[in-house]
Amino acid sequence: MGEYADARRQMVDNQIRTTDVTAYHVLKAFESVPRELFIPSHMRNLAYSDVDIVLSDMRCMMQPSPLAKLLQLAEITADDLVLVVGAQSGYTAALISKMANTVVAVESDDALVEQAQEILTNLSYDNVAMIGGDITKGYASEGPYDVIVVEGAVEEIPSDLLDQLKDEGALVAIDGKERRAEAIKILRQGDNFSTIAAFDTNAPALAEFAKPEEFAF
Repeated sequence: MGEYADARRQMVDNQIRTTDVTAYHVLKAFESVPRELFIPSHMRNLAYSDVDIVLSDMRCMMQPSPLAKLLQLAEITADDLVLVVGAQSGYTAALISKMANTVVAVESDDALVEQAQEILTNLSYDNVAMIGGDITKGYASEGPYDVIVVEGAVEEIPSDLLDQLKDEGALVAIDGKERRAEAIKILRQGDNFSTIAAFDTNAPALAEFAKPEEFAF
């Protein structure tokens, strides 16, 4: 495990701090969560590289640096109830468990849900509930949420998710696709929602959040 601990520190120092991530609780989470355990064993040599890692036909783990910036943008606090949408193998949920009170993580890939549940249990991340289901629906029964983190690039955000925010709550996501995307923060004030564009970036797409194709006549 020593080799991974060194690689983890180097990831934080060389990839994350250098992209203007200064929030202590975000840096501390990335330093403490063993990323190598959340990816296939034959790919662990890539665990601390600043690359996207393919987990399945539908899911790809985000690079550490844009993920860290997104979590800093979310401004998660120790009392927060957080929903993670498109939670994959549970890595982001594990990171957020170090920052928040409780994490609800939703993923539609049953194999990844099973894998994540096992990893999170083995690592004693007891404040994370990993749930299988339609990620576009969120998980309303445990809401409303202080923060919603959408883990991947989206073209549109369903009202079902926004309705699960508490008043004064925030949703963060990567808006766009391929190399034409930006991190956004949506804030709720009563029944009104405002969007802040934060920084240009890119992330693997969540296909479930693609806009329907328009037919040309």
